Amino acid sequence: MRKLTGYAGLVVGVLAVVMSVYHVYARLTVYAPDQHALLFITLGFSLVLSFLLWPLHKDATPDRVPWEDLALAGLSLFCVGYMFVNYEYVVNRFPTADALSPMDMVVGCMGILLVLEATRRTIGAALPIVAVTFLAYGLAGHWFGGFLHHRGLTLEITVDQSWFTTEGVFGPPMTVAGTYVILFIIFGTFLEKSGAGAFFMNFANAIAGGARGGPGKVAVVSSSMFGTISGSAVANVMVDGWLTIPMMKKTGFKPEAAAAIEAVASTGGQIMPPIMGAAAFVMAEFLGASYTSVMIAAAIPALFYYGALFAAIHFNAVRSGLKGLPKEELPILGQIMIKQAHLFMPVVVLLALLLQGFTPTYAAIMATVALVAISWLRPKTGMGPRACLDALREGAINTIPVAMACAAAGIVIGIVLQTGLALRFTAFLIDFTYGQLLLALMITMVAGIILGMGMPTTPAYIMQAALLVPAIIKLGVEPMAAHMFAFYFSCLSAVTPPVALAVYAAASIGGANLWGAGVQAMKFAAAGFIVPFFFVYNPALLFSGSWYEILSAVATGMVGVVALAAGLEGYFLRNAAWFERLLFLAAAFLLIDPDGITDIIGGGVLAVGLLSQKLRNGAPVTDSARA
Repeated sequence: MRKLTGYAGLVVGVLAVVMSVYHVYARLTVYAPDQHALLFITLGFSLVLSFLLWPLHKDATPDRVPWEDLALAGLSLFCVGYMFVNYEYVVNRFPTADALSPMDMVVGCMGILLVLEATRRTIGAALPIVAVTFLAYGLAGHWFGGFLHHRGLTLEITVDQSWFTTEGVFGPPMTVAGTYVILFIIFGTFLEKSGAGAFFMNFANAIAGGARGGPGKVAVVSSSMFGTISGSAVANVMVDGWLTIPMMKKTGFKPEAAAAIEAVASTGGQIMPPIMGAAAFVMAEFLGASYTSVMIAAAIPALFYYGALFAAIHFNAVRSGLKGLPKEELPILGQIMIKQAHLFMPVVVLLALLLQGFTPTYAAIMATVALVAISWLRPKTGMGPRACLDALREGAINTIPVAMACAAAGIVIGIVLQTGLALRFTAFLIDFTYGQLLLALMITMVAGIILGMGMPTTPAYIMQAALLVPAIIKLGVEPMAAHMFAFYFSCLSAVTPPVALAVYAAASIGGANLWGAGVQAMKFAAAGFIVPFFFVYNPALLFSGSWYEILSAVATGMVGVVALAAGLEGYFLRNAAWFERLLFLAAAFLLIDPDGITDIIGGGVLAVGLLSQKLRNGAPVTDSARA
């Protein structure tokens, strides 16, 4: 991304601030334009800023906007301006029934190409390539056989569906970006500017830094807290990793383990309520449910994910004889809470408003306002006009990659709907798997990981929601569980080799071997790969059921993820023999499954493994022996 200064930097800064302020204004006043106009404005700002800030290629001049990018920004304004000039015509016409004029065709084709190029610049080439492939499929469907066959779309219908309807570029994904995502990103930026990131780190150090493997546990606490605000695994690694990874290495963690811990902890931020990744808002849109219901459903799986990671770090540290940070290097919890605890209050405000039934947009805005006011409880954290303007500017800029990903994904969704591919693919997948749910889930898992390797979580999830999730639902899975399953594996691609972007980022900081860090990351993230299968078969893990079912699922599941960590790390009370590791792993699978019979069997298997550890080679291991 370009680092513009002078007049160009001022212009871009003003545009970004205006973009943020407008979206806040649009949610607070009854005089704001309707939904169509909001999306036109969101795309207009995003396209213009994409071409002004992201260069054509990496070797371009970093501090100057060339004339061709200015021309593309101008064409973006022309295409969006055309939608406003002909607003009544665009909004009231019958899509794909009323013929497009020659100028409509020019604007539509130009707009689609601009969206694809802006997406390529901001998030890479993978999603634009997928979008172009689907556009070609729409035009050439009559050449395909089997479930891929359709009568073929004309160029006019393809352009109409992709640009002039509410099921293409301006479809549900873009609606989520322009309505919800930008406001939560702005809130997260304000939180970061207020110094909350430093508070999260100090708080984590104070409560966990002195324990065995303390720096690793600090990474879990701080990254889960910051990751739920940032919504990006890689961004979280780059913010927290510079502090946590060297700290872990200093106390004896191997570089690969340190990088894996930070990558897995950062990735979990997207599945951690109250503020999850942008895909969670898209999920709520697809489900026709409130974001609060999605947030509540995600709570138990997130608890298992981080519980397993925390236990794995502990076992890894004890097995390796690692210590925590020296007491003199630890911040004092009481002093931190006195000086900085107020910075956590806006998150509490946000969560309280969501749970009370307020809309996510209102909750995000009110939490941001509360943050600015609360920051002045301590002069050192008070956010003045300059800090607020910087937060508004960065919030808009951080929204652009998400908005462009949603716009390009909308093109894919439009083609899928227009060609009827979703229905045919659902029927094909059910026939291909012979109606076997487990096989369909395995295919969805692999697809989510592969898609997530080349694109951000949001478009990767959207692809699955369009093609794979309907088949899972038709096989009897509850919609929330089906969508959450796809969402999980879109996130976990960030720590799954061979293309594990969060691991790459962490390994570059820690000087770790990429494959070694990747394999270790998969071990640390094991609960994330296993738990989704269990909540598909038993929705109690998604807060669906009686309180007894939910509480028992949480209690036995937490024991199960600890057993899982012990089996993978090869340590519980002492170094585990191979048969003890198998017992722990078997117990983990049985206990995570929220069923009474499997819980009883799993508890017995775990007891056998622990008894074996206590009896093997004499008396139980003492603390000194563990070290």
